[in-house]
Amino acid sequence: MTKPRRGVQFPRRNGSMGSEGRRSSMSGSEDGSSPLKTMNSPKLDGINEIPKGTQDEQAPPQSDYEKKKAVFFVRTFWTLVMIALFFGALFMGHIYILACITAVQIICFKEVIAIASLPTKARDLKAIKSLNWYWLGTTMYFLYGESVIYYFKHIVLVDKALLPLATHHRFISFVLYVIGFVFFVANLRSGHLKFQFTNFAWTHMALYLIVVQAHFIMNNVFEGMIWFFLPASLVITNDIFAYLCGITFGRTQLLKISPKKTVEGFVGAWICTIIWAFITTNLLMRSSYFICPAHDLGANIFTGLECEPNPVFLPKLYELPHFFFLPEGTNISFTMEPMQIHAIMFATFASLIAPFGGFFASGLKRTFKIKDFGDSIPGHGGMTDRMDCQFIMGCFAFMYYHNFIAQYNVTYADLLELAINGLSSHDQKELVKGLSQYLENQGVYGPEVCFAWPPFLFLSRQMACT
Repeated sequence: MTKPRRGVQFPRRNGSMGSEGRRSSMSGSEDGSSPLKTMNSPKLDGINEIPKGTQDEQAPPQSDYEKKKAVFFVRTFWTLVMIALFFGALFMGHIYILACITAVQIICFKEVIAIASLPTKARDLKAIKSLNWYWLGTTMYFLYGESVIYYFKHIVLVDKALLPLATHHRFISFVLYVIGFVFFVANLRSGHLKFQFTNFAWTHMALYLIVVQAHFIMNNVFEGMIWFFLPASLVITNDIFAYLCGITFGRTQLLKISPKKTVEGFVGAWICTIIWAFITTNLLMRSSYFICPAHDLGANIFTGLECEPNPVFLPKLYELPHFFFLPEGTNISFTMEPMQIHAIMFATFASLIAPFGGFFASGLKRTFKIKDFGDSIPGHGGMTDRMDCQFIMGCFAFMYYHNFIAQYNVTYADLLELAINGLSSHDQKELVKGLSQYLENQGVYGPEVCFAWPPFLFLSRQMACT
C-alpha cells in the first residue's frame, strides 16, 4: 500500500470545498446546466467565450468614420438650430435679444462655477451652491438696474413706486452684497476653509468675466442693434475664416496652448474678416432698425425705429494729402461713411485680440483636464465653449463706441434726472411755471399741455388754456 504524499494540495473549485460548494455541485448550477459538464468544460486563459444566441444580437462596433459622421450631423443640426433662434430673436425685437443674452450668461456662469466644485465638499456645505446663485442674482440686479435707470430714466424717475428704487439703487445693491458676504463668513467651517475661499474667489472671477462683460453687451443692444450684431458676427466669421485658412495653407503653429491654430490661418482670417466687415456694415447701415437706439423695446425688424442717424452713418468726403510724385493741383478724394473705418477697427480686434479669449478658455480647460465646459449644446460642448470670445469682444465694442462714436447731447431724460435729484420741491414748481410761461409766449402749447399739468399748476394756468 502506497503512502500518501505529504504537502500536496489539490486545487479547490469555486474557491472553497465547504458545504456550500458541495451543495452546489449536487444540485447543479444556477442556469440549470449539469455540474459535471461545467467541471469538465475546457477554459482557455485570456479568451472570453460568447454564449450562443448572443453573437447575432451584438452590433458591430462603429468605425472612426461612422463616429465622425454622426458627430458631424449632430453638430450641423444644432448649428442650424442656433442660427435660426439667433436671427429669430434678432428680428423679433430688442427684448428677445436681451432675454437670450440673459439665458446665455446664466448658463455660462453655471458651467464655469461647476469646474471648481467638489461634490464631496458641496454635500457637506450645502449653503455654498445657494450662495453662488445669490451672488449671481445680486450682481444681475445691480447691473440690470444701472442699465434700466440710464436708458429709461424718463420712465423710472416719474413713477411713484420705481423712484425710490432708482434713487437708492446702488445702496440697495451694496446692502444685498454685504448680506451675502456676512452669510459667507458666518458659514466658514474648520477643515473646509481652503475649499470655501477658493470657491469664493472662483465665483467672483466668473461674475467678472461673464456677468459684467455680458452687461456691456446688453448696453450695446440699447445703443443700437448694429453695435451688438456687428461685433458678434465678426467673431463668428473670423473663427470660420481661421479654420478655412488654417486647413488650406496653415503650416506654422501659433501657440502651444492651442496646437491646431496656425499663423497663416490667424493672418488670413484677419484679412477675410476686414472684407466681411465692409460688406456687413454697408448692409446694416441701410436699416434704421439697426442704427437707431432702442428707445422702443416693442419695435421689430418690420416696424423699425425712427431717429436722427449718428454722423458715422452719413457719407463724408475725405481728401488725401498731396503726394510729391503727383502733378501740381492733383487732389485725391473719396466719399465714404466713417462707420466703414470704425468697422476696420472692430474687425481687427475680432481677429487679433478676441481669439485670445478662446485661448484663455483652452488653458483653463487644460488646467482642469476637461475637454468642454459642459454639454448644454449637443455636438458643440458647453455654452462657454461658444461664447469665450464674444464676451471680450462685446466689452471692447462698448468701450470703443462710448469713446469714439457716441454723441453726448443733453436729452429730456437728463434734464428730468437733474431736476428730480438736484432741485427742491419749491424749485421744481418754479421750473415748471417758468417753462409753461415760456411755452405760452412761444405759442407752442395748447389744451393737451394743460391736461398733462399737475393739479397745483392747472389752477394757476387755467386761463392760459382758454
